Amino acid sequence: MSEHMPAGDETTIWLTNEPVETAEVLRAAATPQSGATLLFLGTVREITAGRQTLALDYEAYPEMALHVMQALAREARQNWPVKRLALVHRLGHLQPGEISIAIAVSTAHRAEAFDAGEFLIDEFKQRVPIWKKENWGDGTSEWVHPGLA
Repeated sequence: MSEHMPAGDETTIWLTNEPVETAEVLRAAATPQSGATLLFLGTVREITAGRQTLALDYEAYPEMALHVMQALAREARQNWPVKRLALVHRLGHLQPGEISIAIAVSTAHRAEAFDAGEFLIDEFKQRVPIWKKENWGDGTSEWVHPGLA
């Protein structure tokens, strides 16, 4: 499954079950009018709070997730002079080291790109209806959503 939602020429968002291709994310955000393009990659870490993570399973309500991702993109554009941006989240079963989320933001100057990128990842984790199941090395697992903690 790959749910793309182009939001005009300046914003591209999607959900995918395939590995995230960073070149595709950068292409979606790149523009010659920008002096800065920030790429943030969230990856599955092997140790979380002292516990070994074997894998993460991500699930979403795609229509709602894409809608909230679109709203976040609009908010970023209202607060920073974003030229283009791309948001992608991977769903399914991910191993340590794999990319779960990629955010690319292009702006005229680097400070704006960093600020917009930080806003996008922080708010994404709080508001987008994507849940993850942590599969631990001791054989246990638990579903978590950071915004509900």
